[in-house]
Amino acid sequence: MDDEVIHNLTCDVELSLAGPTAATVDKRTADVLRKLADRIEKNEIEDGHHQVEDSTGKPAGTVYVDCSVESRVMPGDTDGQVH
Repeated sequence: MDDEVIHNLTCDVELSLAGPTAATVDKRTADVLRKLADRIEKNEIEDGHHQVEDSTGKPAGTVYVDCSVESRVMPGDTDGQVH
């Protein structure tokens, strides 16, 4: 029997940043997203809603993360069961 394991990640990010120029806001936004991406890649963030901060520690928004795993029966599997 050959099962295919599928890992799913849902990640919703909502940021609200302000600054004196568009370039400042763009840089702060990119910094927050890079930090968040690093945390996700290192599996340092658990499922659920989390506050997100900028590099100065100021609130920058929220992130929702939901990781799940599912198994699917592969073609040619003859036991008829969904795994």
